[in-house]
Amino acid sequence: MVNYIFIATSLDGFIATEDGGLDWLMEIPNPDEGDGGFSNFMDRIDALVMGRNTFEIIHSFGKWLYNKPVFVLSNTLDNLPDGYEGKAELMKGEPPMIVKELGERGYHNLYIDGGKVIQSFLNEDLIDEMIITRVSILLGNGIPLFHDLNQILKFKHKETIVFNEELVQSHYERIRIS
Repeated sequence: MVNYIFIATSLDGFIATEDGGLDWLMEIPNPDEGDGGFSNFMDRIDALVMGRNTFEIIHSFGKWLYNKPVFVLSNTLDNLPDGYEGKAELMKGEPPMIVKELGERGYHNLYIDGGKVIQSFLNEDLIDEMIITRVSILLGNGIPLFHDLNQILKFKHKETIVFNEELVQSHYERIRIS
């Protein structure tokens, strides 16, 4: 099983403004209308695991963006809004249990998304690869991608690609010593 992160951050490491805003991401020039490797990434995964906040942001777009199963982690929601049957499923539990259950259901390459969910998977050492795109903007404050890790996690750099002279995407792989 491989658990991936594919996410954008500001130069100062924030994934959203303090109020969860993502408007700064929508302002990125995209003259070649590329997707920054997202389609190729999605071809490698079986399912997405995202937090409630991320799901609510995606829901607000009014258009479903995924053609893979989505599992929404929440300890507070009792159900998802109407219209998500067959697209998204609500799950409760800790990351090791989520990974185990999804593995038993045949999902072995998971896209982990959402700040709190990513943090909880990192704290359980359940992230194998990270693809992080740095956007050439300084937010000054906001929601950080990384904070309060309960252990040191080492990764090796696999590659870096620059898109539109403004986006720097780096791919890292977890180093585990057996």
